[in-house]
Amino acid sequence: MAKPKSIFTCQSCGAQASRWLGRCPSCEEWNTLVEEREVPALKLKRAGGATKKAPPPQPIGELQAATEARYSSGIDELDRVLGGGVVPGSVILIGGDPGIGKSTLVLQALAHLSKRGPALYVSGEESPQQIKMRADRLGVKAPNLLVFSETHLEGILEQARAIEPVILAVDSVQTVFTEDLQATPGSIGQIRESAARIVNFAKRDDLACILVGHVTKEGAFAGPRVLEHMVDAALYFEGDRGHPFRILRAVKNRFGSTNEIGVFEMKQDGLQAVENPSALFLAERPVDVPGSVVIASVEGTRPILVELQALVSATALGTARRTTLGLDHNRVALLIAILEKKMGLQLGGHDIFVNVAGGVRIDEPAADLGALLAVASSFLDRTIDPQTLVIGEVGLAGEVRAVGQVEARVREAAKLGFSRCIVPESSRRQLPEVPKVAVDGVQSIQQAWDLLL
Repeated sequence: MAKPKSIFTCQSCGAQASRWLGRCPSCEEWNTLVEEREVPALKLKRAGGATKKAPPPQPIGELQAATEARYSSGIDELDRVLGGGVVPGSVILIGGDPGIGKSTLVLQALAHLSKRGPALYVSGEESPQQIKMRADRLGVKAPNLLVFSETHLEGILEQARAIEPVILAVDSVQTVFTEDLQATPGSIGQIRESAARIVNFAKRDDLACILVGHVTKEGAFAGPRVLEHMVDAALYFEGDRGHPFRILRAVKNRFGSTNEIGVFEMKQDGLQAVENPSALFLAERPVDVPGSVVIASVEGTRPILVELQALVSATALGTARRTTLGLDHNRVALLIAILEKKMGLQLGGHDIFVNVAGGVRIDEPAADLGALLAVASSFLDRTIDPQTLVIGEVGLAGEVRAVGQVEARVREAAKLGFSRCIVPESSRRQLPEVPKVAVDGVQSIQQAWDLLL
């Protein structure tokens, strides 16, 4: 009998080596190589756990397109991110920082989905009694919601075959292990093999499945990168635990857009969907304070109004600080350089802090003009009209460039009572008249400066 072969797998990037090395040659992380026994391919094939035989190859012209029926999760914001609901047979991966609310979101969704039939919630981190305590706090009363505490993959699939639920949730996939691998639970090999078998089981039985995943300190899903490729949708739950707001963002979605976001508020009785995020983010906005500007960011089809805050103060240190929260640090540095070059502001000896209120993160360039004016407002100690909305991308020459979906942004501002919008001139020409809002077009930061400062 051949001796079992061992390989050394990096727990950070998944690279493999024939011998132990102190430093991974791929990702250059130290002490991440762990010994694992290589499992023969034949053994893994027999242990696949499929319950139905795969149909033979068929001509694509003779196939009937799937109707793509969806199950509502009972949480409007989650359905929005998924593209309308949970698709039967799909596998959804939800990740986020510890304590952000992943398990709470899954438990609330399963409580509603259990109205269609049995829903199985498998936890590898909590006992059934602990889950019951959280369910009582959330007010969850669902007789068809079945709770199971198990980390053994074969035991989980056996229970799923016997119960035949409409949806299966595994919290978390990093705790699940299979006996066919000698590696420890949470290792690259165990996560990859366990997830592959769960995905195979869900596809063969047309079973919707939710996997809860841990994330690394860099914000990526823990485990092999192939984990995101195997699932149909990868959702990231983000937010500052010091703030009550949470944002659910899709980084992959085979059945919907990856631009939509869901906004939640964490309360004592669980996560509550926020129907009007703009009003919530602007509820505590200070009035007539230098450095405060309101911008409109579009996430998918939804425009969201948020407040940008900037603080500029003289520094006593040799090197001035540049700190940003919610905006790209390099882009803010670029805008500061434009202010110094084009507007003559001497910002080199000043600390500059820029923050998006509410813990929101904005990635689109439409926030450029607002961030630039917020910094200038704080530096000059001049206030910007609180009833004015600012939209526009700023180029290196100081020009204000057009952005998309300007009409939706302006209408959202009108709905919340704003009386004036500063937009790129090229966008203003194509903008229909919006009642109760005066729209001014600008071609350069100098024109915006003259209008607001």
